[in-house]
Amino acid sequence: MPPNGATPLTSGTARLTDIAAQAGVSEATVSRVLNGKPGVSAATRQAVLVALDLMGYERPQRLRQRSNGLVGLVIPELDNPIFPTFAQAFEKALSQHGYTPVLCTQVPGGVVEDDFTELLVERGVSGIIFVSGLHADTTARSDRYTQLIGQGVPIVLLNGHADDVPAPFISPDDRAAARLAVQHLVDLGHERIGLAVGPGRFVPVIRKIEGFRQAMAQLLGVSDADELISHSLFSVEGGQAAAAQLLERGCTGIVCASDLMALGAIRACRDRGLSVPGEVSVVGYDDSPLIAFTDPPLTTVRQPVHSMVTAAVHTLLEAVAGAPMHNSELVFQPEFIVRGSTGSGPKIIR
Repeated sequence: MPPNGATPLTSGTARLTDIAAQAGVSEATVSRVLNGKPGVSAATRQAVLVALDLMGYERPQRLRQRSNGLVGLVIPELDNPIFPTFAQAFEKALSQHGYTPVLCTQVPGGVVEDDFTELLVERGVSGIIFVSGLHADTTARSDRYTQLIGQGVPIVLLNGHADDVPAPFISPDDRAAARLAVQHLVDLGHERIGLAVGPGRFVPVIRKIEGFRQAMAQLLGVSDADELISHSLFSVEGGQAAAAQLLERGCTGIVCASDLMALGAIRACRDRGLSVPGEVSVVGYDDSPLIAFTDPPLTTVRQPVHSMVTAAVHTLLEAVAGAPMHNSELVFQPEFIVRGSTGSGPKIIR
């Protein structure tokens, strides 16, 4: 058995009928692909390779592509399920273009972003993609990216923005995300709505707060929403702590900056004997995998991961091919997903 757990593809282990059924092609087509014969389209060939991978078969040596190069992928952590989603989407997109991704994951007390970057440059990567990195922190130095570009390393940065970095940025519309969530809760009859977010130094947090304030002013006439904003960590525990403060302030609707924070907010409600969505409505952000199967299924704002990843890879490969880099930002619209964690607001007698 190979180290990766794949089964060697031999006549004794592989059944052409199974592979053909998985790929949706004929056995003859599978045979042509496995034997490296011409007359098969690139799309069909890819379908057969995907079928091999899904069924756990090791690809024959002749079918293994030579990499066009390495691309570094620097991600904060993997505890939040949205980041593995980004990582998998990037690995798929880069592989389709013949590049090999090198995943660098940060953990508390472990290797930091700058050390990963230095290591990747030493390995001669073709480019680096940063997801929710130091570029999203308004208190961090941005010259680290300018220096990297000066070394001739193409970069793309996701979920954050810095005006003084001559590089492309890819972001979801965080302001719109907050507005969508508030609008939904207002439509349900909620008037006391709170925002549970991460530390205020991060660009996505700043933008969500801006969208929240704007929506509260326009929809509910709330001119000063500061009392309705609670900062904590992007975690279940952080969401629980932030929501506890908002519940003390009388909020019946809570908008959270991540799905994990939303799960913590639901826990905070239950700790106080409050039902979700019967007495308190909770909205998440990201639409992480499996979040539709929580109790209750989470209403959330879906981050357009695949559209953002496709744009990021396309932009990076253009830079690798020699296209000049400059400061720009592509902003993608989120999608509001209604599930079971939101319901009608309290009946108010006027």
